[in-house]
Amino acid sequence: MTGYPLPPGSTIGIVGGGQLGRMLALAAARLGFRVAVLANAAGSPAGQVSAVEIVGRYDDPDAIARLAAVSDVLTFEFENVPASALARLEPGRIAPPGRALAISQDRFEEKTFLNAHGLETTAFAAIDTAADIAPALARFGAPALLKTRREGYDGKGQVWVHAASEADAAFAAIGARPAILEAKAPFVRELSVIAARGRDGAAAAYPIGENRHAGGILRTTRAPATVEPGEQADALRIATTLLHALDYVGVIGVELFQLADGALLVNEFAPRVHNTGHWTLDGCEVDQFEQHIRAVAGWPLGPTHALAQVEMTNLLGDEAAYWAALADDPTARLWLYGKTDAAPGRKMGHVNRLAPLGRA
Repeated sequence: MTGYPLPPGSTIGIVGGGQLGRMLALAAARLGFRVAVLANAAGSPAGQVSAVEIVGRYDDPDAIARLAAVSDVLTFEFENVPASALARLEPGRIAPPGRALAISQDRFEEKTFLNAHGLETTAFAAIDTAADIAPALARFGAPALLKTRREGYDGKGQVWVHAASEADAAFAAIGARPAILEAKAPFVRELSVIAARGRDGAAAAYPIGENRHAGGILRTTRAPATVEPGEQADALRIATTLLHALDYVGVIGVELFQLADGALLVNEFAPRVHNTGHWTLDGCEVDQFEQHIRAVAGWPLGPTHALAQVEMTNLLGDEAAYWAALADDPTARLWLYGKTDAAPGRKMGHVNRLAPLGRA
């Protein structure tokens, strides 16, 4: 088994060649690590800034083995990597642990796990056939959100069900696949917390961010969000409980619904660095990407307090074409992902706009 902490010069292997892998690779390079990535196509955003790029499928155990052969430790940049593809790796060679990945890949298992550890969610029910929808609606009311149990992101694989009469059409709309039906949460805003746990069990969390979505895609995160001290403490409790329950190593993103009385419900967690944590790149001494590399490599976690008020805005599709104007904005910090196909809704980059702490 690899010994920790890993010294500079060691190689961090990243499964996934997208923008999260790119920013992880940049953070690792700052700390003196080499990076190898497994990408599904040559010239990936992460591969452009890494020492080694291996091209292969993420569900191919042989491709994973090739990455492992040139790496001292492996991590991943997105949660749709098949957990079975990582199962052959020696314990301790992969972080976050495969168990966290497996739980996050099934929305029913995820919410069941959260509830079992005292973390509240909306009411939910497993849906195996269209006939399961009506009884669930009768139990916790309509409208309710039908989601595939596996895969689906940025609004894909989900549909609202407003009445039992829509059950057949709704189930067909998500491909007649195993699903979960979630009660509508009476939330007033969507929040998130980015947290980390090291190999020594130490945990740390960044200030809460407030998120705004459009069309199922995150548009902006403002952090630190305006919250009461008790609400920040509750978010820290939720994140810490989850980290320890999973025996986690690395950065985790926890999406939250805040109710009118201030209570927080867990929507879902992502076992990786997270879009809602991009504000930390310019708003903190140690951003979420460096924090993840530190944890995976067995280094001490870095500080998580905010140095500035940040509004992060995703650049979708051709919005990245305005890079010159964004680069000319003295309050903006521009991050582009090295993608060439600016498809509608595709995340091409983001911009962080900074202001002094406490400014609305």
